[in-house]
Amino acid sequence: MDTTLEHIRTLLAQSRSEQAIEEATRLISASAAKPQTLAMAYYLRGNAFRQTGDWSHAINNYLEAVELDPDGPAAEAYRAAQQVLNFYNHDLYNP
Repeated sequence: MDTTLEHIRTLLAQSRSEQAIEEATRLISASAAKPQTLAMAYYLRGNAFRQTGDWSHAINNYLEAVELDPDGPAAEAYRAAQQVLNFYNHDLYNP
């Protein structure tokens, strides 16, 4: 496993989202990264954006990851994010 990806995971586990975003961005910018590594970096950066409440950037990163690795974890994260954003309580709107 890529040590940079592990470091990003550690930052996320510590709720150090901004640092995780910076590290993932550095990894994504590296032209030598393999497609699966890039997909995981986008996925982890999406998780970091989600931690900060920036759902738009989270979804965009999940979509980038899905494009690189359709069977990776970002596909489920994207669906879950969409469900959260599309959810509303009918009872609150129709008393």
